[in-house]
Amino acid sequence: MKVICPGSFDPVTLGHLDIIERAARSFDEVVVGVGRNTSKNGLFSLEDRLSMLTQACAALPNVTVDPIDGLLAEYCREHGVGAIVKGLRFASDFDYELQMAQMNKQLTGVETILLPTAAQWSFVSSTLVREIALMHGDVSTFVPDFVVTALEVQAARRSPERESGSRR
Repeated sequence: MKVICPGSFDPVTLGHLDIIERAARSFDEVVVGVGRNTSKNGLFSLEDRLSMLTQACAALPNVTVDPIDGLLAEYCREHGVGAIVKGLRFASDFDYELQMAQMNKQLTGVETILLPTAAQWSFVSSTLVREIALMHGDVSTFVPDFVVTALEVQAARRSPERESGSRR
């Protein structure tokens, strides 16, 4: 069966990769669908996120990375995707994802499989990783090494000293 692991992945975390790897062990083909989430304040371009995910998933032969424009349910219908795989960290994730799963099922008949995140990643979110990195904190235990580097570049670009043109 072909499944999709959708998200904004801004940036990809080790928690995301845990869900993707588990899906890759369980299904014939996994698409990592990278979308534009207009409700989130993004740090990386779509192209950068696609590139990071492609690198992160390079060792998984049955995983491909693809952008999603428009509705996830429509992408699934157009690309023969049989199920959506999502990770859950908290009970509040379940409340939101259940509503989305029911809507996607109603729209196109696609099922959603909800995987509980591994305990070691339950507190990790892209939002927190971005905030810590932009404040020059250490996020190396939460993301792949190449993502740490990309975050450091972004943090340097957005540094208050750089924006004001002064150094302390």
